[in-house]
Amino acid sequence: MPPAAAAWCTYVADRVGTKLRWSLTVDRREHDTLRQLAVNCESTDVEYEPV
Repeated sequence: MPPAAAAWCTYVADRVGTKLRWSLTVDRREHDTLRQLAVNCESTDVEYEPV
C-alpha cells in the first residue's frame, strides 16, 4: 500500500484493473482486503482492456 492514504483508491483501482486485464486470480484474503479498502472510493472507476 502507498504510504499516503490519498493514493489508496488509485492503488486499489490499478490493482483490480490489472487483475481483470490479465484474468489473474484473487484469493479470499486479497478479495476481502481490496473490498475493505475500496469502501471509501465511490468515485473511483476501474478501467482495463482485456488481453
